[in-house]
Amino acid sequence: MECIQTELEGAFILDPKIIRDERGYFMESFNEQTFERITGQHVHFVQDNQSYSSKGVLRGLHYQCGEHAQAKLVRVLQGEVWDVAVDIRPDSPTFGKHVGVLLSGENQKQFFIPRGFAHGFIVLSDTATFFYKCDNYYNKESEGGIIYNDAEIGIDWQMGKDTLIISDKDKALPDFKNARNVW
Repeated sequence: MECIQTELEGAFILDPKIIRDERGYFMESFNEQTFERITGQHVHFVQDNQSYSSKGVLRGLHYQCGEHAQAKLVRVLQGEVWDVAVDIRPDSPTFGKHVGVLLSGENQKQFFIPRGFAHGFIVLSDTATFFYKCDNYYNKESEGGIIYNDAEIGIDWQMGKDTLIISDKDKALPDFKNARNVW
């Protein structure tokens, strides 16, 4: 597995070794020892989540605060998404910056998003099955979020705003300046 450091410290793209033949393919999607060796991060995942969405569905930007903050290892099982992480660590040199990566069932890339980041994605294919591991349990009282179209962050979601499908909850999220402090 290859580990590619993004411009945001602690956020990595993982490109697994895929063994293909006439039967299909095989890959090791996660190995805690390998993950720790190639990223330098000791993360123990405790919860797996999966979602299925149609084209134009935008989920995010979400995060958990305080003792319930979560690191995530995300990937797409089927379809294609544009996945985005925003550094919301106040003391970070890249505070307020974001990085996006194309994840698909075909490229099998994974994206590690450490604690202290907001996260969201948009479905670019007709449908997508999105899967992620978390290193902490979800806690409703610790939810935080930032509106997807915050001008200060300036994310290009790869689709026109008239084609987006966004939950009422995500449409009501605050802007970056007024978002809940992650710590």
